[in-house]
Amino acid sequence: MKTIELPSKRVLYQAAERIRYVYFPIDAVISLVSVMENGASVEVGAVGHEGMLGVPLLLGYDTADTQARTQIAGAALRMRSEMFRAEVHQSEKFKASLLRYAHGLLTQVAQTAACNRLHSVSGRLARWLLIAADRAERNDLPFTHEFIAQMLGVRRAGITVAAGMLSDAGMIGYTRGHIHILDRRGLEASACECYEVVRNEFDLLMKPAA
Repeated sequence: MKTIELPSKRVLYQAAERIRYVYFPIDAVISLVSVMENGASVEVGAVGHEGMLGVPLLLGYDTADTQARTQIAGAALRMRSEMFRAEVHQSEKFKASLLRYAHGLLTQVAQTAACNRLHSVSGRLARWLLIAADRAERNDLPFTHEFIAQMLGVRRAGITVAAGMLSDAGMIGYTRGHIHILDRRGLEASACECYEVVRNEFDLLMKPAA
């Protein structure tokens, strides 16, 4: 296993590509992105210090099911797929903890799919910022409106309006290329229900097994 630095926007996997490495983020955050034939994209999940990138290997598959790209630059542990399989085979405790994480990730993906279809842009934006802050363990987030629009699958103008509403309410502030969470409780109250569902699921699953 090797510690590496992941620069922002680096593509680690493409969908249907063979997985050569598994990544365990330290302070980097990785987006799982579904890309359509016309180039349109939407984020379906995010991986931070709580988890791993490479869940298909854990489930017996060799290929990635989505594109994976660095959302927030930072460090991660990288392990070759062959070594990962050997570790999973040798340690039932390691395998069990990863399967618990995989369940949480699947919950996040399913909830995100419903969220993208049913909830307002402002509620989704608040949810997305909170999840990013949780994964990165920081309130200063290096995001532009254009990048967030790509991740949420909406027009940039919609993000500008939604971010303006959150800013006017004192929940966030932003400078060029950065968004700052100023009032976390207020942002949680503005987020759609999906943030609490995903957070509670991970809190439950990440508790040490009895």
